[in-house]
Amino acid sequence: MTRTEKEELVAQLAAEFKDAAAIIVCDYKGLSVQELETVRNMAREEEVKVKVVKNTLAKLALSQAGCDVLELKDTNLVVWGDTQVLPCKIADKAAGQFKEKFKIKAGLLEGKEAEMDTIMALAKLPTRDELLGMLLNVWNAPITNFTIGLKALADKKEAEGEA
Repeated sequence: MTRTEKEELVAQLAAEFKDAAAIIVCDYKGLSVQELETVRNMAREEEVKVKVVKNTLAKLALSQAGCDVLELKDTNLVVWGDTQVLPCKIADKAAGQFKEKFKIKAGLLEGKEAEMDTIMALAKLPTRDELLGMLLNVWNAPITNFTIGLKALADKKEAEGEA
């Protein structure tokens, strides 16, 4: 990678990190290319970005984005997105699927360093779409119960009329 390519990459990452609600740094040592591609596909489905970045370039991008700079060592995979929940969910799902090979190391939420407990708690929360589905079910429940009641009443009247 030439110096200009590195500068372009750092500028691109800094712009994306500035807008990111969550940035999760994971260790992927031991993952095969196929397993790494599985993680990328999981992220792509949720419109979350995943990139293997050299530590020095990641530190530069984070500092240019105005985020807390994390201690980055060894191999790092960066997962980030526009929401706080989805990057945490993707990282947690990958850590569960590839137990010994994939670990969450650190994270930033809204540009500030986050505790591991906070990251894990966010991973357990339902997504926006899941919450909207729950809300629609709650809104539909009275109408559903009303129509079930009307049907039961109609069946009862029909049964009384036959007797």
